Amino acid sequence: MSNERIILGIDPGTTIMGFGLIRVVNKKMEFVQLNELQLNKMDDHYMRLKRIFERTIELIDTYHPDEIAIEAPFFGKNVQSMLKLGRAQGVAMAAGLSRQIPITEYEPKKIKMAITGNGNASKEQVAKMLQQLLGLKELPKNLDSTDGLAAAVCHFFNSGRVEIGKSYSGWDAFVKQNEGRIKK
Repeated sequence: MSNERIILGIDPGTTIMGFGLIRVVNKKMEFVQLNELQLNKMDDHYMRLKRIFERTIELIDTYHPDEIAIEAPFFGKNVQSMLKLGRAQGVAMAAGLSRQIPITEYEPKKIKMAITGNGNASKEQVAKMLQQLLGLKELPKNLDSTDGLAAAVCHFFNSGRVEIGKSYSGWDAFVKQNEGRIKK
């Protein structure tokens, strides 16, 4: 019997959500899919969040991932952008948690470091390395999907390590690990 698992990687965004899937069979990665969800034609921010949730649920129901790796929002100076990105990430996480799928969050630098060996690598460098690692014939025009795939590959590379990031196996685990954030 082979040891197989599927990892869904998500790069959350409010204009484009990138995602990629890999299958791990006996400690070897295989490319499954990468794509992006275009949200820039939707004017209503709340409808974008709804669509992120729905698409994440569709991916879960189609591919049955065993784990989800998600890129943590980049801390920039624009508070409104951070808030929107955090909401997008939260909605994707809620979709996974609603299906009892463990989620691990990775900082962008950690993902870049895992893929290229350089935490300051460009999107293009990450995409090229993924192309080599997974034998992709061509790269997509937008690199948001390769960012999602990179999160999945980063998770694969970090599997089995003691400290891999913030991990939640369900709502109970999330609440327990975030007790300081709960209003009573």
